[in-house]
Amino acid sequence: MRALKIVFWTLYRVWFYILMAIPIIVMFPFLFISILKEKWYPYFFVMARIWAKFILFGMGFRTKVNFEQEPEEGKSYMFVANHTSMADIMLMLSITKNPFVFVGKKELAKIPLFGFFYKRTCILVDRSNSKSRMQVFERAQKRLNQGLSICIFPEGGVPDESIVLDSFKDGAFRLAVEHEIPIVPMTFYDNKRLFSYTFLSGSPGLMRVKVHRFFETKNQNPEYKKTVKETVRNVILNELENDIN
Repeated sequence: MRALKIVFWTLYRVWFYILMAIPIIVMFPFLFISILKEKWYPYFFVMARIWAKFILFGMGFRTKVNFEQEPEEGKSYMFVANHTSMADIMLMLSITKNPFVFVGKKELAKIPLFGFFYKRTCILVDRSNSKSRMQVFERAQKRLNQGLSICIFPEGGVPDESIVLDSFKDGAFRLAVEHEIPIVPMTFYDNKRLFSYTFLSGSPGLMRVKVHRFFETKNQNPEYKKTVKETVRNVILNELENDIN
């Protein structure tokens, strides 16, 4: 039985990367055109959502979203969620209609095909480089001025699987407070169980999401970023712990 599981898990992981490539290859001319000008990003975002939903469907993942509050069309937000899986990117794209730009680690740009578009459409950060971190704020400001939203996984990476929720970095909350955009916390309940970074693991299933009430940042002093960071983390942590129990 263990041998059969290993074969399934291996094929399941390979299938994931095949699914990542298929829509990129099919839509490549349109994707390429959409990244030629920054103002065309919303068109790219529509195709990115198709890409994400194609992968989730092909992997046998269904989604169920519980909204405590829904984002308004045409408004900018800071989307934040817990990070446990490569599927987090696809899940975030599939459930979020407001065009947003990911702030993510530069290492993902090395993935064939995916990386080509990733480094041209996302805000890449090298967390070991202070200059890179400053450039994130400059690029985020430019995107927000274009009417887009920002998405950051504030743990700053994927924590060890024994950790329910790692500590949060300041970046997302500093950006939100300085630019006075609402913070939208999201809880991804099932991604660690269904498709963690452990290679020999994973299975089809239901990916549940809770979109919590937003945190407004208008007219707040700079110190508010520390308070709201911990408050948002506690909201997501409590939700995860209650689900476990």
